[in-house]
Amino acid sequence: MRRWNTEVAIVGAGWSGFRSISPDLSFREMMFEAATKAYSDAGIDPRRDLDGLVTAEEDFHEGVAISDEYVPDQMGAVLKSVHTIAGDGLQALAAGVMQIAAGAGRIVAVESHSKASNVLNLDQITALALDPVYQRPLEAHPIFIAGLEFRRYLEVTGTPIEHVARVVVKNRRNALRNPRAAFPADLTLEDVLHSEPLAEPLTRAMAADPADGCVVFVLARGDVARTLTDRAVWIRGLGWATDSYTLENRDWEGARYLRQAAERAYRQAGIQSPRRAFDLVEVDDTFAYKELQHLEALGLCRPGEAGRWTAEGATEVGGELPVNPSGGCLGEGHLLEASGLARLLEAVLQLRGEAGPRQVPNARTALVASWRGLPTTTGAVAVLSREP
Repeated sequence: MRRWNTEVAIVGAGWSGFRSISPDLSFREMMFEAATKAYSDAGIDPRRDLDGLVTAEEDFHEGVAISDEYVPDQMGAVLKSVHTIAGDGLQALAAGVMQIAAGAGRIVAVESHSKASNVLNLDQITALALDPVYQRPLEAHPIFIAGLEFRRYLEVTGTPIEHVARVVVKNRRNALRNPRAAFPADLTLEDVLHSEPLAEPLTRAMAADPADGCVVFVLARGDVARTLTDRAVWIRGLGWATDSYTLENRDWEGARYLRQAAERAYRQAGIQSPRRAFDLVEVDDTFAYKELQHLEALGLCRPGEAGRWTAEGATEVGGELPVNPSGGCLGEGHLLEASGLARLLEAVLQLRGEAGPRQVPNARTALVASWRGLPTTTGAVAVLSREP
């Protein structure tokens, strides 16, 4: 992927949630709340200034077909261009950036949301993404994929399972300082290792619980961004990739999808040594081992090194490279297709110096990485900076 010539920045951010259950709000009300905050933060009137909207959502999760028909009203995007991404929120971010870079708009909003508490059969819906001929007839819970991949990761890298448990302890503790987090907790290694088994060696505490929430960003072309705010966060590089959809042919140990996505994002941003390029990282940790696997795929450490790195405290706030100061998916909750935007939200707040008690000092660059979740091998990466 070539570098684009058009500067694009995030000029506004808004969110609603995150909570394990939200019976008092419909998904439309969450979207309206998040969009109102984002437009106010950017200082725009969507009816006058917004050129288009990109939304990331999945019809199966929404419970209706052509679910993007329910998007424009509460987003202030009536009679505006609406582009729907059936994928992760960072993929929607990429689509918004490309619209601006292509000259299709000056100001574009990006939205994704989760109303997971409304989905009564989330596991069965997830299973529908399995291969319909060979895997789905087995009627196995999709979580078995995570168990198999986790076991493979431990064996290939030699990572002790205690190092994986430390990811949970760290992220749930970070979430105690995050008012958005749905699942903050002060846990011990024993709490994590001895929690209910899900798919050996995966335990309940090592898996993020679903949550409700919505995240909205306002993107603007560089010259427009400078007129709107002095707190713009600049998008320096983007990449996304999908590995094989079949269980038989995918990479079971190295998150090849994220490695390829990162290579594209680094190339756009002109980054040659990623370990020294970032002040903080927000990375998908839907399962605790995924944080370690993804750190290695991003080239931030060598294969098998992420566990030891975590155990030594290098990924703590105040460590060599803070990872998931927000608490990640384990602490904030898994927001379905909005999980990537939740990671992006923390990075934006950190770069603007607005992360409160979990603020990384003098944060100027950030790396955000997402995974679409079971049973996919789809990931996306964004490189952010305070400077254009």
